[in-house]
Amino acid sequence: MSVSKPITRLTVPEIIARKGSQKIVVLTAYTTPIAELLDPHVDILLVGDTVGMVLHGLPSTIGVTLEMMAMHGQAVMRGSSRALVVVDMPFGTYEGSPVDAHRSAVRLMQETGCQAVKLESSKQIAENIQYLTDRGIPVMGHVGLRPQSVHIEGGFKAKGRIDSEREKVLEEARATEQAGAFAIVAEGVSSDLADEITREIHIPIIGIGASPNCDGQVLVIDDMLGLFDWTPKFVRRYANLRETVSRAAQAFADDVRSGRFPDQTETYRFKIKA
Repeated sequence: MSVSKPITRLTVPEIIARKGSQKIVVLTAYTTPIAELLDPHVDILLVGDTVGMVLHGLPSTIGVTLEMMAMHGQAVMRGSSRALVVVDMPFGTYEGSPVDAHRSAVRLMQETGCQAVKLESSKQIAENIQYLTDRGIPVMGHVGLRPQSVHIEGGFKAKGRIDSEREKVLEEARATEQAGAFAIVAEGVSSDLADEITREIHIPIIGIGASPNCDGQVLVIDDMLGLFDWTPKFVRRYANLRETVSRAAQAFADDVRSGRFPDQTETYRFKIKA
């Protein structure tokens, strides 16, 4: 009889147990080196479909494919060993029949080894969430500003400033919880609405552009590191790597053009021999 290695990653039940007691730290990751750096510090690594915008230069997340998410999910899994890894289900892979959603989720989990999937919730999608969770697939929901609905919404617009929006977001969160999701991302909702959702819903609420009173927070790693000229107003830049990378590239270019670039022939040969 073979003996499998014990699971050392954080688990879905452990994340649920933190509701109201210990804040949950979430960052996006898309590559192995970044996953290695973030893994000791976070509870969840989210392989978000934002990868399409921040790494592939797409104008929105609509063009992201299942193949892209699987590839980046594999990379993050290779670079992490502690954090729970959640992979986004891209636009068009879960909104149809529950069977189609299940097929997409199974593919992502089998090809990446991730522990959960995330999808943008609505009352209509609740049936598909239930279908997945009933079959052993952990699901993280997403309410409020939903990037995959950018064309319906007419852009990236915050939610919860008027009563009708508030009730709709609350209904989405209730339906997502009732369908069996283990956590919900609340994006771009007013602070008081995010507080209400956090109080009412019994699973962890992870805020982004919401309220500091949520059960946890998530940021897009490239925004947090300052790799773009512009970031959303709610994002605190913890570094300015855009400037650092630009300075390093300029220094390299100066060395090459001035002839100061060192002769690395011997070092290269040594490494090849080793």
